[in-house]
Amino acid sequence: MKRIFEDFLIYKSHNDGLAERSIKSYHDVLEKYDEWLSERDPVDISNDELLLFTGPYLHKQGLKPISRRPYIACIREFYAWLTNIKCYISENPADNIKYPRSGQRLPQILTLENAEKLMWQPDLSTFSGLRDSALFAVMLGCGLRVTGIVSLNESNVITQVIENEPRLALRTLEKGDKERILPMPKEADLLLRIYLEAPELQQIDRTLPSGDSVLFISLGNKKCPAHEYHGENRRLTARGVYQIMKKHGLAAGIPSIQLHPHAARHLYGTELAESDVNEPVRLQLMGHSDPRSTQIYTHLATRKLTKDVDRSNPLTKIKTPVSELIGKLERKR
Repeated sequence: MKRIFEDFLIYKSHNDGLAERSIKSYHDVLEKYDEWLSERDPVDISNDELLLFTGPYLHKQGLKPISRRPYIACIREFYAWLTNIKCYISENPADNIKYPRSGQRLPQILTLENAEKLMWQPDLSTFSGLRDSALFAVMLGCGLRVTGIVSLNESNVITQVIENEPRLALRTLEKGDKERILPMPKEADLLLRIYLEAPELQQIDRTLPSGDSVLFISLGNKKCPAHEYHGENRRLTARGVYQIMKKHGLAAGIPSIQLHPHAARHLYGTELAESDVNEPVRLQLMGHSDPRSTQIYTHLATRKLTKDVDRSNPLTKIKTPVSELIGKLERKR
């Protein structure tokens, strides 16, 4: 890959604090762009050529409109850097490159009923069950991304005194290395304390070079030699979280489409909207930088919408052929 692309990635990482995952995504895009450029210098590329790359070329590669959006974002950032930071070019050829239109699908969420089934599935008489229950409680009660969950260390668990009561909270670092403090609900607080106090956990070496300790540990890794299975190698991976969720979820009869960590995060966001938590607070709790990302959960708040419809729609205010029957059914509840 051309040196200028590497310099751009270094800048985005060190100056803009772009998360490692995003840097990897940008790297993959620029590799594809470098391949398309062949021997040409990206500084000499025109707007028409960029439109050709981000449109017909990527389309021929089998990329749907929504899949082309990260490519366009990277190209726009790269040429903005060339223009405004490096001053290699006087006019930005990517200025008028627009994102392709794509329909926005509502995310798949874990339902409240299935969240309850998931919480009751682990066997709390076993250490693995304690770990899984604490993991699910943090996942559902704090709405963390899976990368945020697996990166937690014990020092990220802090104690605050709220109305004279000690309460646990999480100091977490997620997308873009943005730090935020998340209060933990009492259920997650208690289950995490039980997990941390388990005798089995005390016997496991999860100490990091910094002196900190991995929070959620794996209980088996065939690829890691026994003498190396400690410290960072003990950390539960994102794939491990997915497998744990799938194992318990399928056993509880939960549809597999709901058995991924982000479905639990979507439930968290939806319940904040259902409970009329105001938007700035939801933005903070979800760790969103763009309010549009949080507003999607307003569309998922169907319980609140249903109550509003039941209270306000025209049929509620007139007599219909089934009004009397509905009245009788509601009186029986």
